Amino acid sequence: MTDSKYFTTTKKGEIFELKAELNSDKKEKKKEAVKKVIASMTVGKDVSALFPDVVNCMQTDNLELKKLVYLYLMNYAKSQPDMAIMAVNTFVKDCEDPNPLIRALAVRTMGCIRVDKITEYLCEPLRKCLKDEDPYVRKTAAVCVAKLHDINAQLVEDQGFLDTLKDLISDSNPMVVANAVAALSEIAESHPNSNLLDLNPQSINKLLTALNECTEWGQIFILDCLANYTPRDDRESQSICERVTPRLSHANSAVVLSAVKVLMKFMEMLPKDLDYYGTLLKKLAPPLVTLLSAEPELQYVALRNINLIVQKRPEILKHEMKVFFVKYNDPIYVKLEKLDIMIRLASQANIAQVLAELKEYATEVDVDFVRKAVRAIGRCAIKVEQSAERCVSTLLDLIQTKVNYVVQEAIVVIKDIFRKYPNKYESVIATLCENLDSLDEPEARAAMIWIVGEYAERIDNADELLESFLEGFHDESTQVQLQLLTAIVKLFLKKPTETQELVQQVLSLATQDSDNPDLRDRGYIYWRLLSTDPVAAKEVVLAEKPLISEETDLIEPTLLEELICHIGTLASVYHKPPSAFVEGSRGVMHKRLPARTGSGEGTECPDVGNAAGGSAPEAAPSIIPSQGDLLGDLLNLDLAPPTTTGPTPSTSGMQMGGMDLLGGGLESLLGGDIGGSPAMGAGFGAAPAVMPASLNAPVGGGLGDLFDLGGGVGMPMGAYIPPKTVWLPAMKAKGLEISGTFARRAGVIQMELVLTNKAMSVMTDFAIQFNRNSFGLAPAGPLQVLTPLGPNQTIEVSLPLSTVGPVMKMDPLNNLQVAVKNNIDVFYFSCQYPISMLFVEDGKMERQVFLATWKDIPNDNESQFQIQDCHLNSASNKLQGSNIFTIAKRTVEGQDMLYMSIKLSNGIWVLAELKVQAGNPNYTVILNESKYISSLRFFQ
Repeated sequence: MTDSKYFTTTKKGEIFELKAELNSDKKEKKKEAVKKVIASMTVGKDVSALFPDVVNCMQTDNLELKKLVYLYLMNYAKSQPDMAIMAVNTFVKDCEDPNPLIRALAVRTMGCIRVDKITEYLCEPLRKCLKDEDPYVRKTAAVCVAKLHDINAQLVEDQGFLDTLKDLISDSNPMVVANAVAALSEIAESHPNSNLLDLNPQSINKLLTALNECTEWGQIFILDCLANYTPRDDRESQSICERVTPRLSHANSAVVLSAVKVLMKFMEMLPKDLDYYGTLLKKLAPPLVTLLSAEPELQYVALRNINLIVQKRPEILKHEMKVFFVKYNDPIYVKLEKLDIMIRLASQANIAQVLAELKEYATEVDVDFVRKAVRAIGRCAIKVEQSAERCVSTLLDLIQTKVNYVVQEAIVVIKDIFRKYPNKYESVIATLCENLDSLDEPEARAAMIWIVGEYAERIDNADELLESFLEGFHDESTQVQLQLLTAIVKLFLKKPTETQELVQQVLSLATQDSDNPDLRDRGYIYWRLLSTDPVAAKEVVLAEKPLISEETDLIEPTLLEELICHIGTLASVYHKPPSAFVEGSRGVMHKRLPARTGSGEGTECPDVGNAAGGSAPEAAPSIIPSQGDLLGDLLNLDLAPPTTTGPTPSTSGMQMGGMDLLGGGLESLLGGDIGGSPAMGAGFGAAPAVMPASLNAPVGGGLGDLFDLGGGVGMPMGAYIPPKTVWLPAMKAKGLEISGTFARRAGVIQMELVLTNKAMSVMTDFAIQFNRNSFGLAPAGPLQVLTPLGPNQTIEVSLPLSTVGPVMKMDPLNNLQVAVKNNIDVFYFSCQYPISMLFVEDGKMERQVFLATWKDIPNDNESQFQIQDCHLNSASNKLQGSNIFTIAKRTVEGQDMLYMSIKLSNGIWVLAELKVQAGNPNYTVILNESKYISSLRFFQ
């Protein structure tokens, strides 16, 4: 008799009866009662009131009864956490049962009971089961660790279960290995930075050995784990591929796709001229073809994955076109996917075959499929140039069928063919015009209007055709209205005398009678163009159009790489990365294919001072980080030599860890441009200065000349002026664009502004105001814009600044908030000034004062930096040009020490010591802050 009888009872007072049966002395009656409870639970009845009675039934040797009780426990433990604790003793006892099935059952149930109160009681039983002599128990315990980690991650780490799990990867039983890998992979997914699966060649070898012997699901877990490994070189990559290739002939399609994923990833590292590379390409085709003989749902999943593979490596399936030909009984979703792949594989060799198929599909009864088939013919014409003529004649044959939707799709694709091959197939326009009346879909109408406008000079009655569309202008879709407006303007520019009324009519409809902003704006632009400069209008509207690309629907390369790493998962079916559809995905790792060996794509940057890890490549001057230090930026010294006409010594960019308040590191401060570009010149007008006699010290190790500290005359260079940047874009200021920079000239800080009027109205009455800032910067006079600023006019203004304004510490320290007013409105923006603008000219300390101040500064005020791999040349003069003064130099144990002083506009002193050794490109810089600076602690 079947178990269906347990689901048929509808008695009242059933719970009371079940309670009595559960407490019966007869084992058989008890078992029947538990089955009835489970049946009631399954159909949604609440039997939680029987919890204590069911738990009492746990004490049994009957495996079937124990399974049923454990099933009940898993379902109701969450709603009855206090009662669930009653079961703990039985779990502990069952974990030591002589029967391995019971031990495994106990540990599996423990993992499924998601109750915080009892998890700590389960640690000891779980620890024993992880080291159980029976592999079935060990493999079950491995999965239990992942479940427990999801409930209480800290507990699992504290108890050392993760280390035990890692040890299980070396287990003798392949299923234990597979489950350990599955558990670690799941934990690693929720904690992407934990580096749990620390794979190395030894562990990879163990996984590959286990791969041959475990079940199909175990193989999938191991293959997915292998896909996350990056081999050291192409030899290791080839070795792994050779051992994974047999999985391609597995009966389970999930195993096949996981194997394909591993091979697709590791192929990236194989040189293309390797014989094995070609062999592997040939081996990948048959299993993918075999997947297409499964049921439709599996076919669809396989086709979505094949679509990705074909975009990455079309050569794998280039000879397998026939398997993608559509069968009459394929569901529509399979048909459309096959069609897409056919176009991707279309080439000169197989285009005749493909076109014959597509023409056949265009006569099918399924409207969606027919439309897609007609579009496919057009895509083939664009992709394979040699087939374009044949494709156009095929499309003309289809137009002759007079089937409405076929004609409309054909016109849409012919428009694209005209874009790809201009002045080649225009003879078909007459045929297209014959079908004008049958067009009722917006896309087809817009395409036809585009063709008439583009080739108006070849169509005698172009104005009549476009006028016929204009009659119902307001009833047309936006797409058609926009296309009609452009087409009539094109017609007017080609035949101005005949179409003046028509163009006025369409411009009036677009600008006065329409409430669509896109249409209205385009109408106004055309109107202004035509009324102010017809020649310019002709150049804009009738400009030569770029040829359209052959594949417009290819997945973006970086996304494609990520999706290839997710073959065989939902991501490969949706064609979206997991982060796009997995809700609450914590720290989803974006996967990438490995770089091909010897590609030379990675470039190393020189290491810098106390930066942790490898330094990032130097980017353009960036927005300043919120946390950092002012003095650290004085040490962002990219000490490049000045640009000279002779050969430039090799320089190497470097960047310190602090925020760059100097705008572009000290190479900008020093007036040297790393790439040798002509960035010098602005503001280089300082008078020559003679070095003080006190610095004419004996030269030690040739460094005196290097720093220009010999007896010669030094030529201080002017302070570097950063290039102007846009501070306020026109779109945010009603047409007013403000760009600018800061400069220090003859001891005065200047704000150099460029004001551009990109609006249509005149701007007057300019004024400027600063918010409170770290160094009290304020305008020293009004903004001198003496004449009105007309449309498209630009004016340059220099605003002198003082440092006596109100002070408030900003973040970042050199942030400046500005308000600019004119007759239109008040506009706000913020910019950052280079801190070097605040270095004053009297920042050179006397040697004795320097020495006394240096000694007085407590050790806590000292900060030390390392500058590595940097080549200095004539730095002293460059520094002096920006008011960084070299006070003295001495030699200690073969190292030259240079002492420098800087004074900020608010009276704060910064003292620096630079340690240099001849021939060594690494330097040490020590900064000391004077007692006055303690209120502005820049370093933690």
